[in-house]
Amino acid sequence: MKKVIGIGGIFFKAENPKELASWYKTHLHIPIDESYGGYTFNWNSNSERPSKGYTIWSPFDNDTEYLEPSKKNFMFNFIVDDLKALVEILKSEGINLIGDVEDTEFGLFAWIMDPEGNKVELWEPAEE
Repeated sequence: MKKVIGIGGIFFKAENPKELASWYKTHLHIPIDESYGGYTFNWNSNSERPSKGYTIWSPFDNDTEYLEPSKKNFMFNFIVDDLKALVEILKSEGINLIGDVEDTEFGLFAWIMDPEGNKVELWEPAEE
């Protein structure tokens, strides 16, 4: 049977891929693999697999405001361990939040922009 069973990756263009990867390594601690400039999250590894959360695939209406202030037509969403602690670290590094941290039925959310204008959603999933 032909079927999709998950999201295999996020691939996107960047003005300066190495510089942008370095920003993500510095501020979000994504351990960039220098051999190809990205990182593989190994969900089959207990040490790397999130203990909570899931992956959503969801098209939005063309006139959505949810991706603003980015001018891009996509947004990254990263599952994080401790959103409140990460927000404090990001603030100390000069990274500004877009709006306030939101506490929802799905967990905690915060948003930042990367240096190339990509909106990044940080998500600490709610306990199940």
